[in-house]
Amino acid sequence: MKTRSIICNHSLFFLLAMFLFSCHSGNKQANAVTTENVNEHLIQLDSAQLKHIDLSIATAQNKELSSSFKVSGTVDVPPQNMISVSMPLGGYLKSTQLLPGMHVKKGEIIAEMEDQQYIQLQQDYLIAQSKLNLLELDFQRQQALNQSKAISDKVFQIALNDYETQKITCQSLSEKLKLVGINPIKLNAGAISKSVFLKSPIDGFVSKVNVNIGKYVSPTEVLFELVNPTDIHLSLNVFESDLSKVFIGQKVYAYTNNNPNKRYLCKVILIGKDLSNERFTTVHCHFEEYDKLLSPGTYMNAEMQTNPEMAMVLPETAFVQYANKNYVFVEQAKGIFEMLEVDLGITANGFTAFKLKNTANLANLKFVINGAFNLMMIAKNKEE
Repeated sequence: MKTRSIICNHSLFFLLAMFLFSCHSGNKQANAVTTENVNEHLIQLDSAQLKHIDLSIATAQNKELSSSFKVSGTVDVPPQNMISVSMPLGGYLKSTQLLPGMHVKKGEIIAEMEDQQYIQLQQDYLIAQSKLNLLELDFQRQQALNQSKAISDKVFQIALNDYETQKITCQSLSEKLKLVGINPIKLNAGAISKSVFLKSPIDGFVSKVNVNIGKYVSPTEVLFELVNPTDIHLSLNVFESDLSKVFIGQKVYAYTNNNPNKRYLCKVILIGKDLSNERFTTVHCHFEEYDKLLSPGTYMNAEMQTNPEMAMVLPETAFVQYANKNYVFVEQAKGIFEMLEVDLGITANGFTAFKLKNTANLANLKFVINGAFNLMMIAKNKEE
């Protein structure tokens, strides 16, 4: 009996010990969970800490944002806006002041040419014009005699034929003079010159200068190439995977490799319909402002803006990442901040669209937009 009593007492003591240990372990685990939750979501700072990390607080904004994707291409000019200047009759280049990149106005003298054939052409015209005047007088005389039956119709027809033939000769020479820039109406014996002047046919910029002073050029040679900037455009190669994002009027920001900080605003004006073997098509964009440094063939990178969307946004500095998740900090009270998980949207111009996972109303929340990373470091140190 005594032995059985001792055994029972020992059993009761063991069960009581196990119960107390279980309660203590449970409380310890509960306290650990509570502490962990507090460490993970809430941070409390004293006045000294607040002053040291220099936080900035702001509310979220409802803002229009658009994302972008990168493409590349070259500066291009349609054929009707690329002008090749040549000398129709050939000749020697006497003088020019043109340099690539220079601006020229329509009608401005861009070169002086000289050749003896210009002298001969002017001479031939003046002689032909003088002979035409003589034949015109003879025609009028013969016409009057024919009407009075003083001469035969045959004689009158010969006079008429000579007069008409000479008119054709004078008109032909007149057009040749205009071709080289000489006004036949102002030409007289005292105005014959060995030189003629080339004038710019457009307002634009000089793209190429292919000749030097003293060089003889044939009628088929191109002396200068001019660009009319009114329709210069950017030709971009857009791959098939991005083609659905492209639309007429879409904003494009282009830049060169040499100066990536200088951005040129363009807009899409034409989308190609055919895909190349490399699975891209050509998209043409018009420059809002033309820069004469952008000569045809210049390689450019570009960012194409997608359709804008309205979204709640914060500055990029408001977001932090931890354990492959994104968070923001919300001020609950003076010195107390709660870390909330968010889903991020597009980023543009320093702002990022976002949605809180567990909170629908963002209107009255105050977000940390500067110093969020410091708060994250404090939270991690507490956990450790």
